[in-house]
Amino acid sequence: MSDTRRRVKVYTLNEDRQWDDRGTGHVSSTYVERLKGMSLLVRAEADGSLLLESKINPNTAYQKQQDTLIVWSEAENYDLALSFQEKAGCDEIWEKICQVQGKDPSVEVTQDLIESEEEHIEEMPETSPLIDLPSCELNKLEEIADLVTSVLSSPIRREKLALALENEGYIKKLLQLFQVCENLENTEGLHHLYEIIRGILFLNKATLFEVMFSDECIMDVVGCLEYDPSLAQPKRHREFLTKTAKFKEVIPITDSELRQKIHQTYRVQYIQDIILPTPSVFEENFLSTLTSFIFFNKVEIVSMLQEDEKFLSEVFAQLTDEATDDDKRCELVNFFKEFCAFSQTLQPQNRDAFFKTLAKLGILPALEIVMGMDDLQVRSAATDIFSYLVEFSPSMVREFVMQEAQQSDDDILLINVVIEQMICDTDPELGGAVQLMGLLRTLIDPENMLATANKTEKSEFLNFFYNHCMHVLTAPLLANTSEDKCEKESFELIKSLIKSFIYPYLLNIYSAFIFCLSDAVVGSTKSNTICPDNYQTAQLLALILELLTFCVEHHTYHIKNYIMNKDLLRRVLVLMNSKHTFLALCALRFMRRIIGLKDEFYNRYITKGNLFEPVINALLDNGTRYNLLNSAVIELFEFIRVEDIKSLIAHIVENFYNALESIEYVQTFKGLKTKYEQEKDRQNQKLNSVPSILRSNRFRRDARALEEDEEMWFNEDEEEEGEAVVPPVEKSKPEDDFPDSYEKFMETKKAKESEDKENLPKRTSAGGFKFTFSHSASAANGANSANSKSVAAQTSPASSNGSSSKNATLTTAVTATKGSLVGLVDYPDDEDDDEEEETSPRKRPRLGS
Repeated sequence: MSDTRRRVKVYTLNEDRQWDDRGTGHVSSTYVERLKGMSLLVRAEADGSLLLESKINPNTAYQKQQDTLIVWSEAENYDLALSFQEKAGCDEIWEKICQVQGKDPSVEVTQDLIESEEEHIEEMPETSPLIDLPSCELNKLEEIADLVTSVLSSPIRREKLALALENEGYIKKLLQLFQVCENLENTEGLHHLYEIIRGILFLNKATLFEVMFSDECIMDVVGCLEYDPSLAQPKRHREFLTKTAKFKEVIPITDSELRQKIHQTYRVQYIQDIILPTPSVFEENFLSTLTSFIFFNKVEIVSMLQEDEKFLSEVFAQLTDEATDDDKRCELVNFFKEFCAFSQTLQPQNRDAFFKTLAKLGILPALEIVMGMDDLQVRSAATDIFSYLVEFSPSMVREFVMQEAQQSDDDILLINVVIEQMICDTDPELGGAVQLMGLLRTLIDPENMLATANKTEKSEFLNFFYNHCMHVLTAPLLANTSEDKCEKESFELIKSLIKSFIYPYLLNIYSAFIFCLSDAVVGSTKSNTICPDNYQTAQLLALILELLTFCVEHHTYHIKNYIMNKDLLRRVLVLMNSKHTFLALCALRFMRRIIGLKDEFYNRYITKGNLFEPVINALLDNGTRYNLLNSAVIELFEFIRVEDIKSLIAHIVENFYNALESIEYVQTFKGLKTKYEQEKDRQNQKLNSVPSILRSNRFRRDARALEEDEEMWFNEDEEEEGEAVVPPVEKSKPEDDFPDSYEKFMETKKAKESEDKENLPKRTSAGGFKFTFSHSASAANGANSANSKSVAAQTSPASSNGSSSKNATLTTAVTATKGSLVGLVDYPDDEDDDEEEETSPRKRPRLGS
């Protein structure tokens, strides 16, 4: 046999019949030469010293109790016990013991298989026979209480007392004495009965529970437990159970056995949760059988209800009936909530059958109706039921909503109803919204989507979600990041969107929610954009951003297309101006996930839209404060440096280095400059090694042109999604389309430079520079790619040849014949152009100076 180490506590029974803890260690079963047999060894967890070395004797009675205890006696008055941390460890050691003794591991006492109980007792003189119970009389109650309390420390004696109580029908006699004591107002006797009944519960025997929790006895058991000696006045648990607690039948239950089982389960649960004190560490396993008793009762209740199809059909019919009054519907929803909670006790295969039954009866369409009701309690209960369904089978929910989309409008789709509930949560802490966000996250997680030969759930569902639901999810974000000049129009637009997908009762809530933002941002001088300063709004936007960040990580091209079509990153970065740092960090995290993908499509989108500007603004506005925002921004740039993302490094250094070079407490920005210069040197060396005839533009192809298939994919998005923010770059045109002279080219360049001068950042009253950045698609296009009108403090790094602006800018937009934009490659080492270009790059003011 191989050694198997398991974590255990070793206990020995002392002279006072109390268990002493001898230490914690790891147990193994191995052959010990000195003892000439298989033995149990326990070595201390702390120092490896030997806590126990016990030979497994073929004739010793070992007992397995409560799944994690093994108890035996090695000599008279010397009882040992191993308490295992894990049931698996206990089972394994028990199998070793049974293997040595030649017994079946399914038994709980190793000597009971081949010997009768009487023979077993005769052959074990060191263990006493069944405990003799005192006669059940008033004057013996103290003696009985002492006996019951004393046996709790010994597993073997507990077993014997339980057997004695069962054989003699002792519990019913005790409960008769309770009625006598209560009639006589015998307080001392009632206190003894409390100790007795509590002790009997701690014996942890299901056969005793069957007697105590029967209809005949349970209220008297509760009565005994009212008289706790530590309380000045007895509790009134029976009064609560009989008068206050009301049993509601949403649909009359005709099965008397089912009704009795429901009553019993409720009362036993009440005893466990309310009456009995919280068990100590040593008592925590004493009530494991009580927990199992409740568990199996719940399994039986769910099974009986599930088999009664007439009952469930009637419940569903009333739940979806428009004539059902609100109070009745509330009771029906609460019934289903508790029904689903009970179902969690079922075995996996039974739980599968249970939820399939509910789906067949129409639970999801019913939820769609009740989640749109005014009653907050009903909506909350419906959300809990929905969470059970999503947790059980996200695929089942996804399949339903996709089938529903073929027959219904977007405004009543189940997922859109869920999103609306999240958006319109009235809880200041957004507890319901957080729960719903987690459910949405599960539904759109590709990890739990199925893929078969004939059907790919991931592709189908994500197409559905982005076409029918994403606009609903992002509506609050887009509404709260619009420009001041379009503020009124934006609010009107979002109101019209709300009308199309939110039920009328939610419209007023959402309208108030949207319009409260305008008061929060009046007088803001930080930027030209609305920035939600309302705390609840900020929390909601943070939840939406968390979900969008999840999409960036897991949805590849779907979210990429959505971000570029909606110019979503630009809108998200408006939130960098929020006074709530957690919201600014959420926006930054969204950008960080995008950059973390190291996707050149995203990189081009960021550089052409000049989207580092609000991030650098936030860093400079943060000043010298050493906080999470400061660290997060620096980590973003450090990632770009370490991963050597060349296009982003070039953009940052060329446009923002002068503003960042004063930051010296980290070497990140100097490192970016070094990387930039090293790459420029490599390019120079590479081009210098090429014959001059090959450096002619005539023979060059735009290296950054999109591949044809990728371009086609970006163009095939639906027209209503809007024009792409980053339009496909046209193929390099023939030489005839180029400006026919150098002078014409220079005129175009000078006109552009003069336009840039007019758009230099203006100082705000605070002394910093105020940035503006366009929300139109053209702002992110190639028209502003090299020297964007929104770039603040754009300063090219110093260069010895005086033409670093040209060297740093790899792409120049040139106006073609009909005003279209043609992407050209301006190679930095084109010596002929460098000699002709003599204009030095103009300096721009530093950010935040």
